Amino acid sequence: MKSYVLGGGCFWCLDAVYRSLRGVSDVVSGYTGGTLVAPSYEAVCTGHTGHAEVVEVTFDETIIPAEIILDAFFTLHDPRQLNRQGNDVGTQYRSAMFYRSEEERAEFEAARERADEIWGGGVVTEISPLGEFYPAEDYHQDFFAKNPGQGYCLAVTVPKVNAVRRRFAEYTRPL
Repeated sequence: MKSYVLGGGCFWCLDAVYRSLRGVSDVVSGYTGGTLVAPSYEAVCTGHTGHAEVVEVTFDETIIPAEIILDAFFTLHDPRQLNRQGNDVGTQYRSAMFYRSEEERAEFEAARERADEIWGGGVVTEISPLGEFYPAEDYHQDFFAKNPGQGYCLAVTVPKVNAVRRRFAEYTRPL
C-alpha cells in the first residue's frame, strides 16, 4: 500500500473523488502545512494557521497506478488558481502536494509537469515536505457519502467526481 497527502481545495471533494476509485483503501481528510499544533476546522478556516485542507489517500498500486492517483488530483481541481478553488478562497484551499521522501517528491514533480502541459501552463501547485498531519474532525470524514443532498456537494463535489469518473472510467468503482 502507498499513500499520498494532497490538497486541492475543499477536502470534501478530494475525499469523494478518491473514494470513487478502485484500489483506494482509505481516505482521511485532515490538515497539514501550518504552524498551529492540532488545529481545528474553525482555526484553519481563518487562513491564519498556514494549514491546507488535505486528504491522505491510501491505495494499492497493483490495482491503480500511482500516476492515475496523481493525474486524478490534477483533474479534480484547477491547479492554476493560487490559494483558492472557485469560491473557496484562502491559503487553506491551495493546490499542494506534501511528500514523505525524495522519491515521492520526484513523482509529484513529474505529475505537476504533466498537468502543466494539459492545463496549458500556469500550474501553481506547491510541492513541500510533509510536516505533521492532523486528521480533521469526524464529521468531515466521508462527508459526501453522509451528506449527498448538501448544496455544496451538489454544486461543487458532484461535477468533480463526474469529471474524474469520465476520464478514469476503467479505475472507478461501480455506482
